[in-house]
Amino acid sequence: MVEFLSLKNLNGQYRDELLQACAQVIDSGWYINGTALKGFEQGFAEYCGVKHCIGVANGLDALTLTLKAWKILGLLQEGDEVIVPANTYIASVLAVSESGLTPVLVEPDEVSFNLEPGAVRAAISERTRVILPVHLYGRAAPMAALKAIAEEFDLLILEDSAQAHGAAVDGKRVGGWGHASGFSFYPGKNLGALGDGGAITTNDSALAEVLNALRNYGSHEKYKNVYVGVNSRLDEIQAAMLDVKLKYLDQEVARRRQIASAYSTGISNPHLVLPSHGEADQHVWHLYVVCTSSRAALQAHLLEQGVQTLVHYPIPPHKQQAYQQLNHLSLPVTERLHEQVLSLPMDPTLDDASVQRVIAACNSFAPV
Repeated sequence: MVEFLSLKNLNGQYRDELLQACAQVIDSGWYINGTALKGFEQGFAEYCGVKHCIGVANGLDALTLTLKAWKILGLLQEGDEVIVPANTYIASVLAVSESGLTPVLVEPDEVSFNLEPGAVRAAISERTRVILPVHLYGRAAPMAALKAIAEEFDLLILEDSAQAHGAAVDGKRVGGWGHASGFSFYPGKNLGALGDGGAITTNDSALAEVLNALRNYGSHEKYKNVYVGVNSRLDEIQAAMLDVKLKYLDQEVARRRQIASAYSTGISNPHLVLPSHGEADQHVWHLYVVCTSSRAALQAHLLEQGVQTLVHYPIPPHKQQAYQQLNHLSLPVTERLHEQVLSLPMDPTLDDASVQRVIAACNSFAPV
């Protein structure tokens, strides 16, 4: 079986270093908000080209806490609108709702699946305060155009970079384009922890100061609580392991790009629509997603051929029970994508023979 992603193999490459990093934390006797976290935060901030990185418990908290911090700083008010791509994982929308703000769902570009600047401009109202681009599947959104719109209308940009560690636009990495960015370190991400984790990157020192307190019960100093905060901290062991894996991130991205190139060159089945590559530095291929009107049949065929696939994502946010108030929306591009997308194996540890097996299985598919 060609697995979709083998976390055992992926992390096994660095087993000795990961064990050593864990042992150092264990032996230190300090397990929350210590030197391992500070070291990773500094390293990841430098990697993203920003001044500040604030480690938190997960990617959802990274987005939610940033929006709440902007409310504390007086930049947002209850009910303000946040433009979000309609075809995203629900976490992007949940963060908006959890912060007391209003999500405005916008149809994606049909080629990149990311926010389309013209659609963003058309969605701006007098209550719009934030653009929340999602770098979906590892492809950077058109940040230069979105930044120009944000500057024109005096809007904030919060990047959802959960799937795009290392992706760049014009040589500038995601996480450094917006006023802030939320990252996830869920184990399956391009930079994944061995548990949950997340981080916020920003160049705004005032924002970073508020976030440092919000993640820690609203406190900069023990037992003195300035804000109504939460407990959302990236723990020492996860930070230490992420610091190990950060060293290999670009190497793994390079392998992902090799696999994606092989897929795009080798898959010739006319029943599959392949993703576009775009600029070489923009896509880090968290996922390699094909589209077909015969998804169930294709997925069954690939499984029979020993190829594991996943669907990201079967139900769009506006059709979820959690958002019944949005169920009436008609977003045909988003709805079609959610019915047709299928993710092929994308694992930096895949050997060339496995890649060719996936290609052959795709090419042998013939819908009834």
